[in-house]
Amino acid sequence: MSWEKSPPYMIELFEALLPADGRVTRRVLFGCPCAFVAGNMFCGLFEGRLFLRLGEADRAAAGAALGARPFDPLGGRPMREYVLLPDDALEDDTRLEDWIARAFAFAAAPSPKPRPKRARNPMK
Repeated sequence: MSWEKSPPYMIELFEALLPADGRVTRRVLFGCPCAFVAGNMFCGLFEGRLFLRLGEADRAAAGAALGARPFDPLGGRPMREYVLLPDDALEDDTRLEDWIARAFAFAAAPSPKPRPKRARNPMK
């Protein structure tokens, strides 16, 4: 499966909107730039569209406020915790910076560690 690379103007916008935080790292996945914090991807471009990784409440809010929808790059297999923003959501840089900051904070927060399963006592 081949994807289109992100257009240069989107890459420039993406770079300009990333938080000025030394923990942000950048990688290219499938020809598209993505941003990571603590090893967790928090936003990126898919072809000419911006996607974000958000917590449950923020995903719902992004859907209501921006018209974001689940990010499904493969068709039929949406990525859990990720939303794809519509083109008109890219018109307000200040608003976008806020949403990217939310994604950054969500990805930077430590994940809760699963509790280890207790071994069953074979004597009972």
